[in-house]
Amino acid sequence: MDTSIHTLQMLFRQLGLADNAEQIVAFIELHRPLPIDIVLSKACFWNEAQATFLTEAIEDDSDWCELVDKLDCLLRGK
Repeated sequence: MDTSIHTLQMLFRQLGLADNAEQIVAFIELHRPLPIDIVLSKACFWNEAQATFLTEAIEDDSDWCELVDKLDCLLRGK
């Protein structure tokens, strides 16, 4: 079992996205606000692999789940 503590930077890296702080902020600002009626993994800006990862992270309550929730909140402007 992976017991490492993940960061938002690591989540972006896992998703194949730029992972430095400035690029993370830019990504969030570009895609915010995500409408409340759209599930995070169904947003149009994810590719299939990214959407699958996000869906499985939540459904499996994986060690990424908390960070996926955090990203969801950030994209909704919470």
